[in-house]
Amino acid sequence: MNLEKFQWTRTPESCEVSEDRVEITTKPHTDLWQRTYYHFQNDNAPVFQMETEEKYFSFVVKTDFSESSHRFDQCGIVMYLDSENWLKGSIEYENEEFQHLGSVATNQGYSDWATTTIDASIKTMWYRFSRREDDYRIECSADGVSFQQMRICHMYKGKGKIKFGIYACSPENSSFKAVFTQMQLMDCQWAAHDGQKPD
Repeated sequence: MNLEKFQWTRTPESCEVSEDRVEITTKPHTDLWQRTYYHFQNDNAPVFQMETEEKYFSFVVKTDFSESSHRFDQCGIVMYLDSENWLKGSIEYENEEFQHLGSVATNQGYSDWATTTIDASIKTMWYRFSRREDDYRIECSADGVSFQQMRICHMYKGKGKIKFGIYACSPENSSFKAVFTQMQLMDCQWAAHDGQKPD
């Protein structure tokens, strides 16, 4: 995948970008969240994205977060449109026993968070981000072959030109190195719906 098309929305503490690998070292107190439940607004996580108007595609990336060991450390896939409209999928470290595998959809300045608990020993995960016009799907995979759905959602500002890519952050007073490899841009792997007809 041509990473020359990617640009930083915000630069990380330090990073290394090569032909097929991105390493991000996070800054403490960086995050993406808007309002809901916690009421605070955090919008300072480093985001590395490319721009497209393609309406149907999938993007896959492998994440390695072996160094994450502090509460809420996270890295994953993202579509960051602006400070109040974005979508992300990641694993957030919680403690030595478990982590949260989840996704956040933020529309018009309000975030939601859907999660499931996984074992803290898991230190790699693949994600697949798929677009069908202004609807989106995030999937995860333990092996990069078999993917399971995490979320389907509509994004209010998800029409036309978008940006998508990767992110990493450390919401509390910590820092870690996130490694992204095996990035691929491909035909949409999210098949058209073949059940109930639209209204």
